[in-house]
Amino acid sequence: MILAQVEKNRKSVSLQLNSETKSELGQFFTPSAIASFMASLFNVNGEKKINILDAGAGVGSLSAALLDRLAAYPLEKIDLTAYELDKHLLPHLKANLDRYQRFFDEDFQIAFSLDLEGKDFIVDSVLRYFSNTAKSFDFAILNPPYKKINSDSAHRRLLRKMRIETVNLYPAFVALALKLLKSGGQVVAIIPRSFCNGSYYKSFRQFLLREASIEQIHLFEARDKAFGEDGVLQENLIIHLSKHGKQGDVTISTSLDGNFTGLKEWNVPFNEVVRSDDPELFIHIPHHESDEESSIYENFRFTLEELDIQVSTGPVVDFRLKAHLLKNLESGAAPLLYPAHLDDFGVKFPLENFKKFNAIRENAETLKYLYPSGFYTVIKRFTSKEEKKRIVARVVRPDDVPGKLVGFENHLNVFHHDKLGIPEDLAFGIAAYLNASVVDTYFRQFSGHTQVNATDLRRLKYPSKKKLLELGQWAKSLNSFDQKMVDAKVETL
Repeated sequence: MILAQVEKNRKSVSLQLNSETKSELGQFFTPSAIASFMASLFNVNGEKKINILDAGAGVGSLSAALLDRLAAYPLEKIDLTAYELDKHLLPHLKANLDRYQRFFDEDFQIAFSLDLEGKDFIVDSVLRYFSNTAKSFDFAILNPPYKKINSDSAHRRLLRKMRIETVNLYPAFVALALKLLKSGGQVVAIIPRSFCNGSYYKSFRQFLLREASIEQIHLFEARDKAFGEDGVLQENLIIHLSKHGKQGDVTISTSLDGNFTGLKEWNVPFNEVVRSDDPELFIHIPHHESDEESSIYENFRFTLEELDIQVSTGPVVDFRLKAHLLKNLESGAAPLLYPAHLDDFGVKFPLENFKKFNAIRENAETLKYLYPSGFYTVIKRFTSKEEKKRIVARVVRPDDVPGKLVGFENHLNVFHHDKLGIPEDLAFGIAAYLNASVVDTYFRQFSGHTQVNATDLRRLKYPSKKKLLELGQWAKSLNSFDQKMVDAKVETL
């Protein structure tokens, strides 16, 4: 009953909040269905007293879900510490959690105490830690704020004192919670998936894997469903960690949405989540449907460096070079390609009534951003939520764009050889390989971004150059793109 009241209050308060304030504080409230699922992941192992941390508590949805669950256990005492920086939310948070005082005292004879902290969690925790006044916790349940923090900010300086290095508030909250947990304590957090890969979060991955074992990871198959009410497109996951736990198999679960429709669950060896030979410690999330994606890792062992190929982000940043951009191609200008120029099979150039640009002037200021005409494999850096695949690869041929030079806009990734074109068969082979469904599935194991970064493409493994050339010879003979044919052909590799 109390959780239902909290959920009603959450919806009401969320509608009242200023969108700019929510963005400034990185606020996304947790729906009750997600909160209850998160609470269900904690292992309650005969404890009599449980200390709980809820940092960034909002109106108390996560705490309420966990308290509802703990009411079923023969506990003697529950202590809850809830942090919330937004002064407008504190009265709602206090009212919601105060209801549990009578609930536990009268109905379950469980002593309950609430410590409500209207303070900055990072500042307060670090100061308490170094003054030896920090509390220690058994459970931490978190929906931390998602917001970048500058390298010279007060938060970054405080976190460095704790030997925590990160670029965003959400991993900072998780890392601090782990620091404050007792050995054997547990964290369940709903956070963006972006920490799973990329150089920016390597330090956090090292910290996480050193301090805790990964017990479970839950994915929402539709990336916009966890916080759909707030229009969040960032892909989120739920992670269950055990401080100083012995790492064993990892439970992977998925659901279609935040109501846990089509819930599936299975176990995988830890080495399939974090490869033992991966110095970057990327966190892969294997899919249940088949073992095909693991064959990418096992059978395709070549790096782009071994193939003597490079991939770079398109160098033309249009707002910086706007004075040199043209709506239409003219003498003394080179074609400029955006993602919109990629069609179902290759390149459509020029685009009529295009809101952006079709050309860039060739001059002393722009020449360093242009590539010689040739064969290039290009990848969209961003895909919309409607697109079924994350990786969309096409081949740019010399015949597609007139002239001796071509510009690639910053929302494209370009496969090249020392900023020159690559052999035709190799360009088509790389495109066909990357367009295969099994490669897209494998890519999603470690990339939670809504974008495809050049760094991620470098981390992929590829077939041998011989196999890519053979694949390219086959692919360039196709009259149109056929996903089933591409998938079947890549399977033969």
